[in-house]
Amino acid sequence: MPGIKDVAERAGLSIATVSRALSGKGNVSARSRERARAAAAELGFVLSYHASSLASGRNHNVGVVVPSVHRWYFSAVVEGVSATLLDAGYDLTLYNVSEGPDRRHSVLNDFLLRKRVDAVIAVSLELSEAEIRQLLAIHRPIVGIGGPLPGASTIRINDAGIAEAATNHLIHLGHSRIAHMTGDAFFEQDFRLPGMRQGGYHKAMAAAGLQVRPEWQVSADFTVQGAYASARRLLGGISERPTAVFAASDEMAIGTILAARDFGLRIPYDLSVIGIDGHELGEVFGLTTIDQDARGQGALAVRLLLAGLGDAADGEATDTEFPTKFVVRSSTSVPPGDTAPAR
Repeated sequence: MPGIKDVAERAGLSIATVSRALSGKGNVSARSRERARAAAAELGFVLSYHASSLASGRNHNVGVVVPSVHRWYFSAVVEGVSATLLDAGYDLTLYNVSEGPDRRHSVLNDFLLRKRVDAVIAVSLELSEAEIRQLLAIHRPIVGIGGPLPGASTIRINDAGIAEAATNHLIHLGHSRIAHMTGDAFFEQDFRLPGMRQGGYHKAMAAAGLQVRPEWQVSADFTVQGAYASARRLLGGISERPTAVFAASDEMAIGTILAARDFGLRIPYDLSVIGIDGHELGEVFGLTTIDQDARGQGALAVRLLLAGLGDAADGEATDTEFPTKFVVRSSTSVPPGDTAPAR
């Protein structure tokens, strides 16, 4: 049975270079990697990751912890993580902690400490200092996505800032009757995303001298179905309708559009709608949005993690603000009766 030495001789490379090329680890030129793979294929050689892990002390496996795999944002982040890990020759172990605090405690204080993973990516989970110290103590570096983590590298977007920008987009079009659909109390856990986006909305309204009416503040569960029900109450149960809605997510914006159609409201002529995310369905619905590139966030988390694997305990923690992109489509325009945006 051929071994890695045979592959090295066939490829005309050193054993170390072949090992790096086949494992996806280390700096290897594209030409050398191709020669190593071709030689391995000719000889029918498959690198033993068990032997590789024994030699290197690594498992070539990264643990990814998410609050839920059913939400679009989390699944999109996982897609970006998975694709980038595969390109680097790493496996992924996914931990879903949606079933409550007991499941979360079990994952963070048991599964991740069994040394089956080399590193951890925590998505929208506010880990405690003790939880982070525990992982770093066993040389498991962490990258968090969604908000600050003490002592760990993090990737986040400026939630308050982009919410303010979304609201200002409507204000600059001439809207003054602007409603906001936020996330319900459950989503205030961890990094309190709904509150931050609601804060950006309030800041923009206050700066423009516009009234924030309580009946125009509604909440939903970040799904199309939940937002559809809330938007029907918003648009059908009050004497004066808003002329625009800023929804804290694209799925809630889409639910609002569907509810508006039930009342015969034309988007954007009778009601403008804007969201945040960059959801694929946004293009179908002509939704104006702020694209946060969830897959790109996942890919960047992997790159940061793998770059620091050699310095798990001593690497310097970084806080990265991920760039977003304002995408203007057909769901926003001047308010009914206006012919031009307000200056």
